[in-house]
Amino acid sequence: MLRKAREIVEKSGANSEERFNRVVLGESTFRHQAKTYLHWVQTRDREPIKDASSIQAALNKWILPEIGDLPLADVHNITVKPLVDNMKKSLSARTVNKYVEYIGQIVASLKDGRTGEPIHRRKWDRSVMDLPIVNPKQQRRPALRPGAVNILVSGSTGDEQALYVLLAATGMRISEALALEAEHFVNNGQTIVVSQQVDRDTPRIVRYLKTDAGTREIEVSTEVAEFLRGFITGKSGLLFETRNNTPYLHNNLEQRWLTPRLRAMGIDEKGMGFHAFRRFRKTWLRGERCQEDISNFWMGHQPETMSELYSRMEFELDRRLDEAERVRAGFTIPSIEVAPSAPRISEEVELELALQAQ
Repeated sequence: MLRKAREIVEKSGANSEERFNRVVLGESTFRHQAKTYLHWVQTRDREPIKDASSIQAALNKWILPEIGDLPLADVHNITVKPLVDNMKKSLSARTVNKYVEYIGQIVASLKDGRTGEPIHRRKWDRSVMDLPIVNPKQQRRPALRPGAVNILVSGSTGDEQALYVLLAATGMRISEALALEAEHFVNNGQTIVVSQQVDRDTPRIVRYLKTDAGTREIEVSTEVAEFLRGFITGKSGLLFETRNNTPYLHNNLEQRWLTPRLRAMGIDEKGMGFHAFRRFRKTWLRGERCQEDISNFWMGHQPETMSELYSRMEFELDRRLDEAERVRAGFTIPSIEVAPSAPRISEEVELELALQAQ
């Protein structure tokens, strides 16, 4: 009799781990768990995410409207597939795959308090979801050519022109460039200290960068430094700011300055924004056979190999200055009134700036 009763209970699933999780631990919707997950990844001690705005944007625009109200237990390959089909109509293969990764991380973030293991174990199947295959050759990576950079620089003036010169000559991310202050230019303008950026959606300065490697120094050639010194003359605080003395949001500047010019030149395409200057700079550096360790340091790329990890280019200022002079900018630098040269900074000041950038 007892054996028969156990068989009936087991067959009904009343004694299953899944039912235990539903009844005892309580049912959680994907939307609720996403909120918990976002708080956790930004406040955890181990490798916290400094800026989760891209994840939040993906959730708000695509993921939550589709599966936000589903119980977490019901988020799996089959229920995610309609979302994948919808995203494929508008988003790149890489973006679709990245958003599905977010879903998997959120589902797995609900842990058993006793074991620390995910309550809802999922074996995500790309074939079942029909996830698109990421082909690097098909990814949108528009880059500016030297001729286009020359047209943009020569056809603009003031802050707009200075921004184009700065981006093309350094490969800085637009969020980093818009957060620059006069004090970040040292060594007669030949070294730029990168230590902060403008927040993605709010006109404010934040003291973190996209990656740890983003905190760096970038050297430019003498002619670029002369142009920048002329631009900086008389400025204090932010180099690029609104009338309200707040930093610009790059999307606003892109729509106001860059996009109309690209359209007039007939080269505007999806993805051809400020990041195209960064691709231009990297392409130019490789073409000039710039030392790879220096190139990666200037671009703020995370080291991937042990040799790159061992390389300490942050201590090789003279070597970086020489390389910047050799590879130059790759486009014509406009004339500008030059500020008087300042003496090269001392080792003590250089060390202080390096410590501030950490």
